[in-house]
Amino acid sequence: MDGNISTANPPPKASNRLLPADRAVHDWYRFVLAFPPHLVRHYLDRFGVKPGYRVMDPFCGTGTTVVEALKQGCDVVGFEPNPMAWLASRTKTDWSPDANSLRTAAQRCAAQARLMLRDMSNLRSLPDEANVLLLKHSICERPLHRALTLRDVIDAQMEGVERDYARLALAQVLVQSASNLHFGPEVGVRGRRGDADVVGAWLERMLVMADDLRVGRLGERGGRAVIYQYDSREAPVMLEPRSIDAVFTSPPYPNEKDYTRTTRLESVILGMVNDKPQLRSIKRQLVKSNTRGVYISDTDERWVAGHPRIEAICQDIERRRLDLGKTSGFERLYHRVTRLYFGGMVRQLTALRPALKPGASLGYVVGDQASYLQVMIRTGEIMAELAESLGYEVVSLDLFRERFATATRAQLREEVLVLRWPGP
Repeated sequence: MDGNISTANPPPKASNRLLPADRAVHDWYRFVLAFPPHLVRHYLDRFGVKPGYRVMDPFCGTGTTVVEALKQGCDVVGFEPNPMAWLASRTKTDWSPDANSLRTAAQRCAAQARLMLRDMSNLRSLPDEANVLLLKHSICERPLHRALTLRDVIDAQMEGVERDYARLALAQVLVQSASNLHFGPEVGVRGRRGDADVVGAWLERMLVMADDLRVGRLGERGGRAVIYQYDSREAPVMLEPRSIDAVFTSPPYPNEKDYTRTTRLESVILGMVNDKPQLRSIKRQLVKSNTRGVYISDTDERWVAGHPRIEAICQDIERRRLDLGKTSGFERLYHRVTRLYFGGMVRQLTALRPALKPGASLGYVVGDQASYLQVMIRTGEIMAELAESLGYEVVSLDLFRERFATATRAQLREEVLVLRWPGP
């Protein structure tokens, strides 16, 4: 892999902002750093994907790839261990509810919740073992009480996919309308929202979802979706041999970002994560990209043992740590999490091979990082080398955008690594 940047069929130059024309479904619930649907469209078109093809996203997050492929009439399959993100992808690719029924159920729940919330004298709170998982002051007492009350009404009065829609809408409201969270890009707390009309905001979201189903006639577009709450490094367990035509995904970057923090508030309030053991169980299923998800039992580094470029980076990180006198437990793990990250990606690419049709195209959105003591990690270039060693053909490494890293004074590249699987 020579590291040259392809200029043929370059990706569209745009930010991660959602275009107005793409709002339907994609905007039901979305990570702040999710890549945009128009980027998916560009590469599905470049890959020659047509209705009826099977498209996979092994790190499907909140569903940008699977939703966009389903909109184009493809069959889709996704993998996502994070329960909140899995709920989002699963719900956003299930267009079976009747719009009028969904609207009526939402109005009924809103009326019941408002009746129960007339008395605000005895505010509810989370159990201590759940509350300790949240960033301090993530949400104030009154919005939390309203959210817990609405959650219980939803769970009591709705069922099946309509209940999933309602819980997803509540997750969106928690982050955008009820909490004190901000994203810049890491999640943090800013200000105090002492109260919020949780029920009103939720009902508005539900009516938007119902309108998207009705106006977009989504259920008539064809295509089937299967979203597994599962680790894609174990993909052969779920996938038929030679069944995937194309892959488009954005795995985590080696950047010390704890991706479970992004969904922590809604995961806890919806009861998906109730204590530290449950959170630890989720983290064990994720590709290791930050030190807070590393455990003694992790072994993915063996997949890249002795790789010259990765070893050189890890040695630079450890040498710099010692030079700077950094001694915290997390800093001592920087070199190990780098090996685990690339080992996990090799493991995932290896597991994927039997499921790919010969000639299948793949796109991986990856980004350079310098989070570990300012040692530069050219993620796309290293991923290309690793993929090539596994038998993939490296088609191109396309520049999507650049961002300036103030710590290193360097331009960090965000790229799309394009691969082709020639067959075994």
